[in-house]
Amino acid sequence: MFRITTFTIVAVALVSAAGLAQTPAGAPGTVTLTRSEYDRLLDLSARRPGGPEIAPVSAVLARADVRVRVEGATARSTVRLEGEVLRSGIASVPLIKNATILDARLQNRPLPLVSQGGAHVALIAGPGPFTATLEIGAPLVFQPGRASFMLPAPVSGSAVATIDVPGEQADVHLSSGLILGRRAAAGRTTVEATLTPGVTTEVWWSTHDYAAAGGTRDVRMLADVKSVVSIGDADVRLISLVNVTVVQGEPAQIALALPAGYEVTSVTGPSLDRTEPAPGSVTLFVADPSSKRHQFLVSLERTHAGGSFKFDTGVPAVAAAQRETGEVAIEGLPTMEVTLPEMPGLRRIDVREVDPALASVSRQSLLGAYRYQRAAEEPVSLSLDVRRFADAGVIAAVAERAVATTLVTSEGRALTEITMYVRNRAQAYMKVSLPPNATIVSVEVEGAAAKPVEGADGTRVPLLRPGFRPSGLYIVSFVYQHAGAPFLKKGDMRMALARMDLPVNVLEWELFVPDQFRADRFDGNLIPAAILPFTGFGSGSARGAGEAGGFGRGVSAPVPPLMPLPLPDSGQINGRLVDSAGQVLPGVVILVEGAGQKQEATTASDGSYLVSGIPLGSITVTAQLPGFVTQRRTVQFDQRGQQVNFVMPIGAVTETVTVMAQAPTINASMSRSEQSSRDERAAASAPSANVQSLQRRAAGVLPVRMEVPRSGASHRFTRMLVIDEESVVGFRYRRK
Repeated sequence: MFRITTFTIVAVALVSAAGLAQTPAGAPGTVTLTRSEYDRLLDLSARRPGGPEIAPVSAVLARADVRVRVEGATARSTVRLEGEVLRSGIASVPLIKNATILDARLQNRPLPLVSQGGAHVALIAGPGPFTATLEIGAPLVFQPGRASFMLPAPVSGSAVATIDVPGEQADVHLSSGLILGRRAAAGRTTVEATLTPGVTTEVWWSTHDYAAAGGTRDVRMLADVKSVVSIGDADVRLISLVNVTVVQGEPAQIALALPAGYEVTSVTGPSLDRTEPAPGSVTLFVADPSSKRHQFLVSLERTHAGGSFKFDTGVPAVAAAQRETGEVAIEGLPTMEVTLPEMPGLRRIDVREVDPALASVSRQSLLGAYRYQRAAEEPVSLSLDVRRFADAGVIAAVAERAVATTLVTSEGRALTEITMYVRNRAQAYMKVSLPPNATIVSVEVEGAAAKPVEGADGTRVPLLRPGFRPSGLYIVSFVYQHAGAPFLKKGDMRMALARMDLPVNVLEWELFVPDQFRADRFDGNLIPAAILPFTGFGSGSARGAGEAGGFGRGVSAPVPPLMPLPLPDSGQINGRLVDSAGQVLPGVVILVEGAGQKQEATTASDGSYLVSGIPLGSITVTAQLPGFVTQRRTVQFDQRGQQVNFVMPIGAVTETVTVMAQAPTINASMSRSEQSSRDERAAASAPSANVQSLQRRAAGVLPVRMEVPRSGASHRFTRMLVIDEESVVGFRYRRK
C-alpha cells in the first residue's frame, strides 16, 4: 500500500508539472505555486488547532484608591481596590503588606483573608472583575516638632492617595511617591498623592502645636465599675461592666487593675482594639483615643474548694481614674446561704436598686448588693462567708386530676385514653410504663399533636411542646391500645392502667364493658366512685366539657372551662364544631374553596380550627367527619376575620335487630322504690361523654385496628394521690 501511494503522489506531481508546463502562466482559473510554497501549505493544513490560551497569572490588581484621615493618635485608611480574577476557581490575590487590617469587604460582603509572608491575601472566586474595600489603622509617632505614620501601598498597577491631617498649612512629606495637590480648610490640610505600589511610605508633617498639646496635656478620667460575683459549685465568676469617661486628654490605652486570684477569660468592648495582659492587671488599647467614652465587659474566673467556705474578693479598678464609683452584686447558683456583713467603704443596698444593666448579666436571683465610691489608692474588697446546702428534689410538675377511659372488646383487647390536667414548671417529659403488649396511638399537649419518645427504660410522653410555655392548668392526653385474654363464657379478668411517674392528686377510671357481658365482684386498689359523693364523673373531659368535675367533701379537681375563640386576624377564618349534644368534635376535616383555591384544615381536640390566606370573594366552607352529616356554608369574605361555626348531627345509621325472645314481662308487684333503685343503677352504668367521644375518635380519627363496642355498661372507680404506682381493677364476668 505504501508503494502504491507513493507512486500515485509522484504521478500526480508529474501530471501537475506537465499541466503547468502546458498551461500558460496567468491564464484565467489557474494558480501557480512553487514546490516549497505547496509543501508549506500542506504542513499548515496538517497542524492541529491549539487550545485556549491560559492567563500567565491568576489575578491582577489594576488600581488602588487610598483615603487617610488622622484623628487623635491614629491614622485610619480606607483602601478601595479594583482588579480581576483571570482564571476559573478560587484565586489567591495578594492585596497589601505590613498593614493592620480592621475590616475587609468584597461588594458589601465579608472578604476572607489569609496571611502569607507578611502579606494579606484574599480568596476570590473567578473569573471576573472585583472591588474590595479594606479598613486599615496605623498609630502616630510624635517627635519634637514632627508627627508621622507608616502608610502601606497595595501591590497594584497604580495607587493614588488622599491624606487628611490636622492643622492648616501643614508641611506634609512622603518618603516615597509624589504629591500632586494640596489644600487647607477648617483647620486641616489635605494632600493628593500617587504612591509607589507595594512600598510602605512614611508620611510626616510639621506639628509644633499638635505635638506640644499631645505631649504635655494630662489625662483625666472618671470610672464606673459594676460587677456581679457568681458563686458556682467549684468556681467563682466575676463579670464587670467598666464605663470610662475621659475628661481631659486622649488616652490610647487604659490600665485595669485586677483582683488577686482571678484569671481573665475575655475582654470585649465597642472601642477596644486589643489587650495586653500582665500579672495583676490588663492594658486595654482603644481604637479611637479621641473618643470621650469607653465601655468594656471584663470576665474573670477563679476556683474554690467547694462546699462551705470563706473567701475574700475584690473587683476590677481603673488605675488612672481620679474618681471611681461602682456596684457589686452577689449571686449563688446552687442552694446556698451567703453572709453579707457590713464592710468599710461599701454600703448595703436593696437588690431592687441594682442597675438594670448589672441585673441583666446575672443568671440567678441576686442575694445581696453593695454600692461604693473608691478613692485613688484604696482597693475595694469583700469578705464573704458561703454556706452550701445539699440539693433537695422538688416536684417540677403535678397532675391535679387524671381521667382514664377504657373500652374493652369481647376479644379482650382494650383502648385506653388518659387525660391529665397538669401544672408544670419545667418538666419536659413524663415516664410511662405501659401494660404488656401495649402501644401508644396518639399524644396531645394542649390540643396539639405530639410524639412520644422511646427510652432505654420506658416510653416518654411529652409534657411541653415548642413555643408553648404554660402559666396555669393545661391538658395532656394520650391513647394506647393493648391486647389481652378474650372473654369466655364466664371467668375472671384483671385490668391495669399505665404507670406514670407524674404525681396525680385524683385518678378517675371509667371501664366500659361490652353489652353481652355482665361484670361484678370488683376488687383492686381503686374504690368504686359511688362510695364518694360524686358530681358529674368525666364532665371535665378533654373533649371540651365546660364544667368542673370532682368529688364532694372538699376534694375537687377544677378543670378549665372551654374558652371562647379569639377573633381571627385579617385574611383568616376560624370556628368550632360541636355535635347535637354540644360536645366538641376533634378531627373534622375543613375544606375552604374559593377563587380557584382549595385549603384544608383539621379541628383540634377542642373542636377549633383556623385557616389563613383566604381569597377575597365568595368562599365555601365544608365540614366532614365519618358518622356525621356533612355541613356546608357559603360566606362572602371581605378580608376581615370571620368565625364560621358548625353543629354536626349524627348521620343516619341502618341497624338490623334480631328478636331472640319475647319482651320481658313487668313484675306488677315491684314497688316504686325497687323500680327507682333499678333505674338509678341503670343510669349509673350508662356510658359518659368520655366513652362516647373515644368511640367517635376510634371510628374516624385514631389509627387503631379494633372494633370498639358501641353498647355496654360503664363501671367507675377512683383513687387518691397516685405516685408512680400501678392502678389495678379485677372483676368476674359472665355472658348474658
